[in-house]
Amino acid sequence: MLPIKFEQIALDVELTSPEEAIQFAGNLLLQSNSVEQSYVEEMINGYKKLGSYIVLAPNIAIPHARPEFGVNEQCIAFVRVKTPLSFGHPQNDDVKLIIPIGGVDKQFHLDMLRDLSAVLMNEDKVTRLKESTDTMEIYNILKGVS
Repeated sequence: MLPIKFEQIALDVELTSPEEAIQFAGNLLLQSNSVEQSYVEEMINGYKKLGSYIVLAPNIAIPHARPEFGVNEQCIAFVRVKTPLSFGHPQNDDVKLIIPIGGVDKQFHLDMLRDLSAVLMNEDKVTRLKESTDTMEIYNILKGVS
């Protein structure tokens, strides 16, 4: 089960760049005290230094950083942008879903990636994540209830 909170979901947000998208998504984690500002900054720095490696699946970016940059609790957020953004990935652009994760240690980080992968490998769930206008439906998919 993914550790998402209802208030960490935002749908159809108008954003104009990958950095702005990562900042917005990171702020959802910051506002609930799940991470520190330094963690959000490091997710952005990671994208600037390493590029589109965070675009792990078609249309889906998963920004993250190492736990020591300020993860207070296991966390995940979900942002769907109104207009897909180019992150510079040769196969998986344009990005529509930004799903930042924060793990308190390496093992929890890997566990969350495994759980998130299980959701993202389900074509029906991915379609619903991309198209649903119901925030509760998105929440239930990510919590594993739906």
